[in-house]
Amino acid sequence: MKRRVLITGGLGYVGGRAAQHLIHDTELDIAVGTRAPIAPPPWLSGADMVQTDWASSKNLIAACTGTNTVIHLAAMNENDCVADPPGALLANGVTTARLLQAAIETGVQRFVYLSTAHVYGSLTGLISEKTLPRPQHPYATSHRAGEDSVLAAHDANRISGCVIRLSNGFGAPAHPDVNRWTLIVNDLCRQAVQTKKLALRSAGLQFRDFVTLHDAARAIAHCSKLPPEALGDGLFNVGGECTMQVIEMARDIADRCAAVLGYKPEIIYPPAKPGERAEMHEYSMEKIKATGFTLTGNRRAEIDATLSLCAKAFGTPR
Repeated sequence: MKRRVLITGGLGYVGGRAAQHLIHDTELDIAVGTRAPIAPPPWLSGADMVQTDWASSKNLIAACTGTNTVIHLAAMNENDCVADPPGALLANGVTTARLLQAAIETGVQRFVYLSTAHVYGSLTGLISEKTLPRPQHPYATSHRAGEDSVLAAHDANRISGCVIRLSNGFGAPAHPDVNRWTLIVNDLCRQAVQTKKLALRSAGLQFRDFVTLHDAARAIAHCSKLPPEALGDGLFNVGGECTMQVIEMARDIADRCAAVLGYKPEIIYPPAKPGERAEMHEYSMEKIKATGFTLTGNRRAEIDATLSLCAKAFGTPR
């Protein structure tokens, strides 16, 4: 008998790619939570679309009934969180607790929650799961609230829970209507197509750990299938073991644009401020790697796919 997996946010940025990855698993029946009843999109044919009303416990119980695994990826993005911090706490914290309760009441076996590396606050030095979280942004504080609900239920043996703290995911979304074009790599790829320039708002000295959506999707699938004894305390960092400066990423995108689209965009950025520097950090993945997970994504292939999607979606470069 196939196992039923409910993915909330399965039409979103990370969720769309995760759903595309999981839909190919012949052992699974994939259900995708949506705000309103719709037909499955062409890029996710075969999935069951399930309405999720976050204000209705009855609806959430119905959505979870008969489900083996819930993968909770629906969340308010960082820009909306800044505009409405209380709303962020409701969307990312309270809603997670409500869905988690419905999952527990209906006998769901595994609950996977996608959080963010930004719960750690300042990302400097070695960042492991033992690093004390000090979230500094409504996006991070609200995700930390969601984390606490899942990990508390896991520790109490109410459900097999798993929290993934994802670093900076990048790559082509499942469809161009996903509202995540403000993310640095996506923004630069879109700029490359629309203006033939890459404009940074800073000198680009800051370091970030970048992980392909290919590997983010694989990590979500991996955690959804881990045997309970392999989960440990249920908390895993997921990054790309690829810490680089933003300016380095911009140069990579410019080079790949030359290879994929036939021209190399100019990189425009303000000079560094006197004394400006950025601290290096290492986003440790040793814990999830100890469970058998390995990275297989290709950074440049992901950039190529994003540039190609931008060229198709946003027209011929001027």
